[in-house]
Amino acid sequence: MWREAARLYNRVLDLLEEPNLPLSSGFRNQLDRAALSVSNNVAEGFERLTTGELISFLAIAKGSGGEVRSRLAVVKDRPRLRPFIQRLLEIGELAGSCGRQLGAWMGSIEDSPVKGKRHLDAKTRQTKQIRQAAEEYRLSFLRNLKPEHPLYRSAEARAARGEPE
Repeated sequence: MWREAARLYNRVLDLLEEPNLPLSSGFRNQLDRAALSVSNNVAEGFERLTTGELISFLAIAKGSGGEVRSRLAVVKDRPRLRPFIQRLLEIGELAGSCGRQLGAWMGSIEDSPVKGKRHLDAKTRQTKQIRQAAEEYRLSFLRNLKPEHPLYRSAEARAARGEPE
């Protein structure tokens, strides 16, 4: 999937490097950013730790591919772009292919009975939230100790207050 997204971006770069391409700098910039966003979000999502995060980044990547297709659809009938129509169509097809692959990937992850190491089920999420809440409470307690409390000068309390050891 990432390779297809990289192909998309490189085709966009090839087009944008054409001399006398009749597109505004703003349009070029947004097309460039949207096309690059597809591969970047695939990569970032893949590096995340949970299935939910992966799916979120894949959805952003899919949206960026849709933005590429939309931008091309807006300008495809401009007479000055006729010499570039074949390349515009190719980029649109690549963006569509990325969108279909991303949709299928997200569907396979969501529908899979095998959740893998990325998946946090409800019990695991709840346990993690309880641990985080307990740690936050402990740090808050240590930060708010009165100077006369026996633990006030402990290394743990000083660290919680951000004081040097």
